[in-house]
This record gives sequence, C-alpha cells and structure tokens, in this order.
Amino acid sequence: MKTIGVFDSGFGGLTVLRELLALVPDARYVYLGDTARLPYGSKSRETIARYAVSSARFLAEQGAELLVIACNTATALALDEIRAAMSIPIVGVVEPGAQACLAAASKSAAGVAGSHVLVLATAATTRSGAYSRTLNALGLRATEKACPLLVPLVEEGWLDQKVHTAVTLEVLRIYLLEALEQAPDANVLLLGCTHYPLLQPLLETTLKNLHHPMHIIDSAEATAREVAGLVPGGRSQAIAGSADRVFYATDSIEKFQRLGSAFLREPLPPVKLIDLGG
Repeated sequence: MKTIGVFDSGFGGLTVLRELLALVPDARYVYLGDTARLPYGSKSRETIARYAVSSARFLAEQGAELLVIACNTATALALDEIRAAMSIPIVGVVEPGAQACLAAASKSAAGVAGSHVLVLATAATTRSGAYSRTLNALGLRATEKACPLLVPLVEEGWLDQKVHTAVTLEVLRIYLLEALEQAPDANVLLLGCTHYPLLQPLLETTLKNLHHPMHIIDSAEATAREVAGLVPGGRSQAIAGSADRVFYATDSIEKFQRLGSAFLREPLPPVKLIDLGG
C-alpha cells in the first residue's frame, strides 16, 4: 500500500484528497493542514517556502512516498524549493490544471489557438502569475481573476441555504462580469483554488444566467488524475474504496473536523494536533 502525503495550508486541499480517494483508493493517505500558519497568501515567498518545506518534511517522516501539494499558493510560490528539499516525487496543482485546460481547448470548436482560459483564484495565486505562465507556455491565452471573497463564503458554508446562496451567487456574478470585461472570449474556466470545487454548481448556474457557457476545469480533479497515472493501481475512473487515512492540523482541530467533513463529503476521523513551529 503506497503512502501519499497531501499538504495544504488549510482545508481546501481536502477537495484534492476527495478526488484521490476515488482514483487511487488503495493507497494510505496522510493529510496535513497547516492551519496555525495560514493564510499563506499574506506571507512572503521565503516564508511560504519555509512553511511548505517543513510541512513536506513532516509528511515524509510519516512515510509519504509521494507528496501532493494541494495548495495553489504553495505550488505557485514554493514548488521549486519543496522539490529541492525532498527526495520523493512531488505533484503540485498548477501544471495538472493547465494540462487539463489544454486538453479541453484541443477538443473545443475554437481549438488551442482560439481558446482563452479564465482562471479564478486567490489574490496571492494571481499575483504569482503561475497559471498564466504555465498556460501561455502551452500556447493558451489566460486571464487571472482574484476572487478574495469566495474562500470565506465557502468556509462559512454559504452554499445551500436560500439567503446565503443568493449572496454567494451575487458575488460570483460580479466577479465573473468583471472578469469577462477583460476576457469576453473566454471559453475555459479554471478553478485555481482548492475551495472552488464546492462552488462549481453555483458557477454553472451563474454562467448560464450570463449566457456565457464555459468548460469548467477543476484543478483538484486534474491533480488527482495525474497522481493516478503515477501510482500502480491508479484509475482513470472513480471507484468505491476504503483507503487508510490519517489527518493532522497545526491548529483549530475542532474547526478542521467540522469544515473538513464538508470538503471531503464524508465524516473525518479524529484530527491530530501537531506543532511545526513558527
């Protein structure tokens, strides 16, 4: 049973783990949410790299043979440092998401040359320009849109109650209208934050109401598919499984337990509290 470490600054990476559990069900998973030191986006590149490397080393000490950086900020700003510090394979979320956009564009009527990818992400990820650089290198035009209100809306659970959903839909509408002013011909929408898969049904509704259909790419799903291709027994299609899993957090384990169940869409076992320092 291969051990896969999954790292995020918080709970969002659980959407990546959810996809991994479906595609690589026979692995052992160790998940770490560095909740004591979030948000990463307000830190310097050097600090983010230090935090991410210490978290990666912890997961390797727990037996991880492959590490998934299920955090867009850490992938965008510290992937090279993590790879330099570790001797195990590392998979981030940016490259798989970009490759999935390329595959979608190749199949579209516009083709690769005529496709334009709209990336919704956090402010820190958009500032890094990581998605634009990666997409441009694949021959795709890209526009990145920072959506700072979406993470707190997801974490507050404003997704399914009528009044709360109306607020979230209006925020999405405003962000998409602003983005489409910059990229009116966008035909691929990339979810560049691991919180955003929980918003996909509302995004689809909003795009329909705006009469602007787009192919939506979930970078969490794309990352899981890349990992499945690297691991013996990985599958291209989801199946039922009962993978062994252990969860660690560096702070707020009660909140992690509560929110994590919503992100993973199943109850979490008891989360273990660890101290990785400052």
